[in-house]
Amino acid sequence: MSNQKIEIIAVFITALCKFIFYDIFNLQFIFILLMFTFWGSYLIKQIRKSPKILYEWGFRKENFLSVLKKVAPFGFAAVLACFVIGFLQGTLNLHWHAIPILILYPLFGTLQQFLLMSLIAGNMQAQNKYSRPVIIFTTSILFGLLHYPYGWLMIGTFLLSLFYTHIFLQQRNLYVLGIFHGWLGAVFYYTVVDKDPFLEVFAPIIN
Repeated sequence: MSNQKIEIIAVFITALCKFIFYDIFNLQFIFILLMFTFWGSYLIKQIRKSPKILYEWGFRKENFLSVLKKVAPFGFAAVLACFVIGFLQGTLNLHWHAIPILILYPLFGTLQQFLLMSLIAGNMQAQNKYSRPVIIFTTSILFGLLHYPYGWLMIGTFLLSLFYTHIFLQQRNLYVLGIFHGWLGAVFYYTVVDKDPFLEVFAPIIN
């Protein structure tokens, strides 16, 4: 079995673990810790084998500004839409907890983008078997399903991934996508779905 297929399978196993730790046992912090440990170790191992793999995966800086110019208008429009929807729904939940989430969530967002963009979309593209629309749709469906059973989150992440995957396949920059993923995710939680990810993740430690 090729390394690309193994990586794709590993991503799906990670997704399964998300449902087990998040939705069944309510152990969000443990899942995030294990996720960063496992995939961080994998990154280090692969970098030692071939330092150029980081560039291929999308950890690159030279096209940061060009990708930022494409993503920023979409990001600002999405943030505005979140506040409008939150206001209309009466779900605005502006709390100081949003500050640490806005700082920390881009790290988690970058890891998620690595798994979905580099290891799913990137590996599918490298196999030369799938058209670009198929890769974009498949990646977006997976990203949306990862946020089951929250309807708004599933719709939002699906639409977000349609745009992000298109950008990634063009220019492959995880830094911009990870930062915006984190910030948009944080805003989305505190406006549209009226959830507090800070409490969900850190409550077991604080209490």
